[in-house]
Amino acid sequence: MHSDEARRILHAADRVYTAYEVSAAVRRVADEITTVLAEANPLVLTVMSGAIVFTGQLLPLLEFPLDLDFVHLTRYGDATVGGRIEWKAFPEGRIAGRTVLIVDDILDEGHTLMEIKRRVLEGGASRVYAAVFADKNIGIAKPIAADFVGVAVPDRYVFGFGMDVKGAWRNLPAVYAMKQE
Repeated sequence: MHSDEARRILHAADRVYTAYEVSAAVRRVADEITTVLAEANPLVLTVMSGAIVFTGQLLPLLEFPLDLDFVHLTRYGDATVGGRIEWKAFPEGRIAGRTVLIVDDILDEGHTLMEIKRRVLEGGASRVYAAVFADKNIGIAKPIAADFVGVAVPDRYVFGFGMDVKGAWRNLPAVYAMKQE
């Protein structure tokens, strides 16, 4: 996307959460995770590329030993509507017998998180938890729920804090929603 188009999208968007509210949500999620997983020595799997920002701010707040790796799959590519799941990377051989914490940017319809959890369980994980920065209120039941949730977002296309719009604006410290057309 051209930078002028990206700026137009941001200028027309509604801010949903300020940078301060985002930071407070990350601290709260870190406290909740610590309460549950401090003694588990978990394997943390960050979902590329959306969860990089959330994971990067979350990990320093988790004051217990853990291992870190990543999964990479996509349903969106550069689109704003999800399609079929495409696996790009999975940490084969590191999961068996482990407590695993999947960290993702957003729980939208739940298909991606459900697929990751399925694959992690197939890999032999003893326990699987999921932390998402944002849980989208889509108005219908989802096939999976996250154990730890930062914020709830409206049923609109949201971006910022790791979530992109056509590849842009993952770097924003706040969360925005595109104007509804």
